[in-house]
Amino acid sequence: MNNKQYGLLSLPVIVAALGFFVDIFDLLLFGVVRKPSLRELGLSEDAILTKGEFVVSIQLIGMVVGGVLWGIIGDKFGRLKVLFGSILLYSVANIANGFVQDVNTYMIIRFIAGVGLAGELGAGITLTSEILPKEKRGLAGTIIATCGVLGGISAALLSKLITDWRILYFIGGAMGLLLLLLRISVAESSMYASMEKSNVQRGNFFQFFTKKERFYRYAKGMLIGMPVWYSIGILILFADKFASEMHIAGVTAANAILFQYIGLGFGDVCAGLISHTLKSRKKALYIFYGVFAIFMVLFFMQNSSSPAWFYFICAGLGFGCGISVLYITTSAEQFGTNLRASAATSITNNVRGFTPLLLLLFQAIRNITGYITGAWMIGIGVMLISFTALYYTKESFGKDLDFVEE
Repeated sequence: MNNKQYGLLSLPVIVAALGFFVDIFDLLLFGVVRKPSLRELGLSEDAILTKGEFVVSIQLIGMVVGGVLWGIIGDKFGRLKVLFGSILLYSVANIANGFVQDVNTYMIIRFIAGVGLAGELGAGITLTSEILPKEKRGLAGTIIATCGVLGGISAALLSKLITDWRILYFIGGAMGLLLLLLRISVAESSMYASMEKSNVQRGNFFQFFTKKERFYRYAKGMLIGMPVWYSIGILILFADKFASEMHIAGVTAANAILFQYIGLGFGDVCAGLISHTLKSRKKALYIFYGVFAIFMVLFFMQNSSSPAWFYFICAGLGFGCGISVLYITTSAEQFGTNLRASAATSITNNVRGFTPLLLLLFQAIRNITGYITGAWMIGIGVMLISFTALYYTKESFGKDLDFVEE
């Protein structure tokens, strides 16, 4: 099948976009319902913060495990196997979350959901990158990213309309199961199908570590995405705590997520268009690093400001983080067809998996420096590491992806 038959609004792109919508909706559900769900399960207010951080970490560890698992499946057995299997697993897990009665069961199911959630974005980006003309790959990523952002916004808005957190989990699971029906009509990538007929080794995760140059490509792909999950996993998910430390009353995590994802929506659109206009992934990433750094400084300069200003800064952080799909597309473009799904899927989730490490580091530092100081110290470190990794990453805009890793 000729890849040029596919356009930006073809069924595979639409299905990948809707998949990312459901993925982000389900991924952020715990952040939205953290307080009411843990409160109903009998935790004190202090325990809600510490247990909340732990549950977030458990879910993200599940995503790291899933990122490796689904990446190997995607390269060994096809991109579509991942798109079906991952969404089925996390949809069933979310429905199960609606029935939990204790915190330990909650954590176990969030781990399983994390494993399922890990496959969606990487497989979708890999598939669309391989079936579209090289000039349109970035624009397809923009469409996918925008739908993902709408998933985050929908989760936050529904939490205001539906006060029962269990019903929100049921809705997330049901949307995923409905999406499976659309996926039946999606065809496998012809690039992958052609490679599958050869004797080339596929989906060997250890190949990332057998050559120094390939390992550096892999590591840099992870490091350039760190600001996104530093922002989401620390600044936004615990926005209510930061606001309290800054003497700002009335801030909720659900509202912070809502405004950040509104900003993300505009950021993802602009990042894709800027990358397409400049014919460069790296230049667009540099621009958005700069925007994020400005709003990070503004975030930590707050003291007794208004909730409206706090939420505006959350939206600005979201805009600066509008590189989520752009950096994953960049990472996918760095690797051959026999390792592309493994790279895109595991890099995506390893970046998310940095969050538990950042949270542990944050907990250690804040005990010495205080909550606010500890957070901005980590933020500076994250930006320096990511900027350096991007500097040494090769430009991949318009790169021919029909090659394999030896």
